[in-house]
Amino acid sequence: MMTVIEHIKRTGLLLDGAMGTMLMRKGIKSGTVSELMNLEKPDIVLDIHRTYLDAGSDMITTNTFGGSGIKLKKAGLENETEDINRSAATIARQAVSQDQFVAGDIGPLGDMLQPFGLISSDEAQQNFSEQAYFLADAGVDVFIVETMFDINESLAAIRGILAVSDLPIFATLTFENTSNGFNTIMGNPVSDSMKILIDAGATAVGANCSIGSDHMVKLAEEIRNCVKTPVIIQPNAGIPEMKEGRLHYPESPAYYARNVKAIKDIGVEIVGGCCGTAPEYISEIKRLLT
Repeated sequence: MMTVIEHIKRTGLLLDGAMGTMLMRKGIKSGTVSELMNLEKPDIVLDIHRTYLDAGSDMITTNTFGGSGIKLKKAGLENETEDINRSAATIARQAVSQDQFVAGDIGPLGDMLQPFGLISSDEAQQNFSEQAYFLADAGVDVFIVETMFDINESLAAIRGILAVSDLPIFATLTFENTSNGFNTIMGNPVSDSMKILIDAGATAVGANCSIGSDHMVKLAEEIRNCVKTPVIIQPNAGIPEMKEGRLHYPESPAYYARNVKAIKDIGVEIVGGCCGTAPEYISEIKRLLT
């Protein structure tokens, strides 16, 4: 069986799409804590993973985006942190077969770090470390630290992971397309951000969320040109709009997949989907890439 790094070098990686989008398709009400489904509706989570794998994903991400103790505390679930993360990794592990991989998903804590918020860097690192330990011990192959707008929070997550695991780390930030080019909302430019993440220990770096696949092509090219490590890109299916009281993502699978192919053609090794994407997006990407 190939390792994750070997797979990236040989063929790249096609990741999955949105978990939240699929949970809502399965009837989970908006506002429900997605991670709680690992305990209450594990069959639904397993089915979503398998659907993405059937669509062509090489790697699936655990249903743990908001699985840190700090984030779960907001819903009164901090005492379930270990069970939620271990169950998520176990469910995902059941879904994969040979040469398919599981990424332990680590997202933002939900509150800003000091000096803009109340969470200290040490507290953030401790929370990320705890979550990473549960995920690694339950069998993930790699970590993905994603949807971070504060690079200091990303660095706390990377430090936390490295304290308990030597698994590869994919790290993605969110960027805005401003008059001064692409920057995080904290004002960090692309090149500086990517190099800081690499120096901290990230195996692959890139961007996800916040912008649609069309604008992500340009951002992906900028990232590709400033680093030599593998690059990971996961756009949204466009900028969401409200239609009939529900969020609607305007990009079709065909449109999205064409832009992702353009991103791959730039030399990006790892691609997948973020908000609004679903298995039909992944299968269309797979069709264009084979």
